[in-house]
Amino acid sequence: MRNLHIRSALAGKDISCFVHSFWMLENKTGKDLSSTVLPNGMVDLTVMHTSREGLRVMLRGIDTEPARVVIEKGARIFTVGMKLLAVEYLLDTSIKGLSGEGIRFQNARWQFNDHDLGDLESFQAAATGKIRSTPISLIDSRKEKLFELIYANKGGIQVKELARQTFWSARQINRYFNQRFGIPVKAYCNLLRLGASFRQLSEGRLFPEDHFTDQNHFIKEVRKYAGVTPKELSKNQGDRFIDITAIGSPPE
Repeated sequence: MRNLHIRSALAGKDISCFVHSFWMLENKTGKDLSSTVLPNGMVDLTVMHTSREGLRVMLRGIDTEPARVVIEKGARIFTVGMKLLAVEYLLDTSIKGLSGEGIRFQNARWQFNDHDLGDLESFQAAATGKIRSTPISLIDSRKEKLFELIYANKGGIQVKELARQTFWSARQINRYFNQRFGIPVKAYCNLLRLGASFRQLSEGRLFPEDHFTDQNHFIKEVRKYAGVTPKELSKNQGDRFIDITAIGSPPE
């Protein structure tokens, strides 16, 4: 029996340039649980309700190392897993200097009520409605192409190739990433490559399938960003790693 109840759903095609997925997590065990959030390249807008703090909205920056969290008993947590284009065009902010722990997000458009948090479907509908109704300025075509390439290749693309295809110099790309997101583009691509390996690890496949030169390279990258070996990550004893638990959860 799993310690955590987790459900997820992919974003609709019309908002997929901004959002990867929606998540719901509940701790029904009757006790607080220690868990770990792995770097996956997403920016999380999280809505949570706990007995201690009530309802609050949090914005998490890009995790570059495992983040240890305590999930309170009875907690219900809803998350919009956002892609980087959303930071500028949906949230109109910068996440430079924002730690993985996150901050209270006070933007009036991104507040939710109890009705929105009935279940995953109601949360997804409420969040999607907010996204569709957000006034969005004309998206810079270079940025649009840049992120299209990064996500289509799951981070497995060289910066020089990104520059060639977007007609934007590597220096300009890195300046944009550092100023808006607080991370170099190469480091961000490495996080996406790691996140793309979670499914195969959740299924017990310990050898890299994409974007890693060899097994040693794969092990080194997993240890660097997850803090454990691929084998330990795949076992996920006690549902320690939320990302692996979520992928391994059967659909409902």
